[in-house]
Amino acid sequence: MTSWSNCRNILCVRLDNMGDLMMSGPAIRAVAETFGSNITVLTSSKAKALAQALPFIGEVMVFDSPWMKLPDQDKAGFMNLVEAIRSRNFDGCIIFTVYSQNPMPAILLAYLAGIPLRLAYCRENPYDLLTDWMPDPEPYSIIRHQVKRDLKLVESIGAFTSDDDLEFPVNKATELATSRKLSSLDIQIGAPYLVFHCGVSEVKRQYPTHLWVQAATLAADLFGWPILFTGSAEEIPYIRSIQSEVPGKTYLLAGEIDLNEFAVVLDHARTVVSVNTGTIHLAAAFKTPLVVLYARSNPQHTPWNTACRVLDYSIPDEMKSRNEVIRYVDDLLYAEHKDYPSPVEICESIKGLLSNALKTV
Repeated sequence: MTSWSNCRNILCVRLDNMGDLMMSGPAIRAVAETFGSNITVLTSSKAKALAQALPFIGEVMVFDSPWMKLPDQDKAGFMNLVEAIRSRNFDGCIIFTVYSQNPMPAILLAYLAGIPLRLAYCRENPYDLLTDWMPDPEPYSIIRHQVKRDLKLVESIGAFTSDDDLEFPVNKATELATSRKLSSLDIQIGAPYLVFHCGVSEVKRQYPTHLWVQAATLAADLFGWPILFTGSAEEIPYIRSIQSEVPGKTYLLAGEIDLNEFAVVLDHARTVVSVNTGTIHLAAAFKTPLVVLYARSNPQHTPWNTACRVLDYSIPDEMKSRNEVIRYVDDLLYAEHKDYPSPVEICESIKGLLSNALKTV
């Protein structure tokens, strides 16, 4: 059997959202550095732009799989993907998952595509479907941060890195272009500002609109800095409904900047206030201080290697997941109800981060 150290063409599978791929970044980078391999990432349309920006990823394949919470594909799409993967003659495949996800569909995909070496976590014995099986101890024995989980997976095949930080490159041309765009809106890179990122991909993780308004209003009064409201184009009506109620200098950037420009905005922010979404992981790549309004769903997805305050709160009972693994963690860690953090708590958290002076802008 071929050794992983001889693999020159490796497929890494991370089929969920941008933040998930960000957290897998150090592990994927470890594989590229250790083996000197060309890395192709199979990911979703939501994470495509991120995958294309990461320097350790050579090629990107996109598939919105029917076993993720993404736009569904038909059966023909799956079989076409099998053949597309087969045609690329990969030497190995590494499948990254959250502990609550079933890895078997992606494992079967790699098996049907004839990839010689196949690595993944799996709770049950996959037998011949995997050549390298990592029995999944999470969450019943331990719960690790997603970055650690993914690094442990690749360490099992001898891939290591001395740098476990998240990464997102920004070049000078992007910095300059973003600075010019923001200047046209009377926002100056280098001058202090706050970022408020209010949108969520799941309603159950949403922080109430009226509390967003109160928190931003209080922050504007306390700090006197502009507040930049960010988000996707689809979220503009929701974010505008918050921004329009906040006095002082506020700016709606939702839908106005691309991922690279968004990275520049996060890099230069004094503090980012956000729900638990890909934004917090992108900001963590720049060591930007974070206040995270964290719905109690994934305890392993807090900001990595950056100054932060995590203000958690309970998900309404009627919105809780039916996934038994997630329900186990909920009963284990979150049995006691926790109210939404108050606007005062949010602003006190911002002040605490700023007083520590952990980031110089």
